[in-house]
Amino acid sequence: MKKLLLSTLFTMTYALSWGQSCTPGVNFVDSTYGIWPDTTQNLPPADPNVAYSTDINFKVPATVTAEIDPSGQFVGSVIQQFTIDALQGLPPGFNYACNVSNCTYLGGLNGCANIYGTTDSVAVFPVSVDVTATVLVVLLPGLPPTPVTQTVSFDGYKIVVGSGGMIDQVISPLSLQPNPASTTIEVNGLLAGHTSIVTLRDLTGQTIEILQTSESKVTFDLSKLASGTYLVELTDSFGTQQQKFVKL
Repeated sequence: MKKLLLSTLFTMTYALSWGQSCTPGVNFVDSTYGIWPDTTQNLPPADPNVAYSTDINFKVPATVTAEIDPSGQFVGSVIQQFTIDALQGLPPGFNYACNVSNCTYLGGLNGCANIYGTTDSVAVFPVSVDVTATVLVVLLPGLPPTPVTQTVSFDGYKIVVGSGGMIDQVISPLSLQPNPASTTIEVNGLLAGHTSIVTLRDLTGQTIEILQTSESKVTFDLSKLASGTYLVELTDSFGTQQQKFVKL
């Protein structure tokens, strides 16, 4: 349900407004659903000890569509409401406020939240949104629909505060050597002293091996892998990044 409820239920944008309230963007009123900005554009950066403010706009469709639920099981079910439960990972001193006090919206409506605050913490803060959605599902023909709730978390967003000498490493932390590789591949450029999770995946996203380290590099044994293209994924407190390599 994560893809079903979050990848398509949120529409995000940012607009600097130095208050703690927001008005849903009129440019999203006719949208069925979507995300503005996406995680590539992401949230605007912040400066330490400088007031920050950005708006998040969101919308859900009125009913579950085939694009939201490819299985077709819930297509046509009414999305009764959704609630923003929390924004996790905000920098210290940051908070958020929805344009309605309980952060609960009916399906098909637009809403927004303002992220605001001041922090002296210089780092990259991964941000996730915790949401509870309620879908009216007909469990048996002839019976009234039953409210079904689903709590999900949507991540992939971040707020970069200052640089502190870390930003260059965060932007391009990975160095895969050799590439192409035959027997082993060394992953360099990890942030020593910070816990990093390095995952080896195939192009379908299937996990092959996971290594956890606080060192600046790790090595994967490739001897049992078939020839082809694979992904190395780095996840640490500053975000998640991927790079491809070729196994000969």
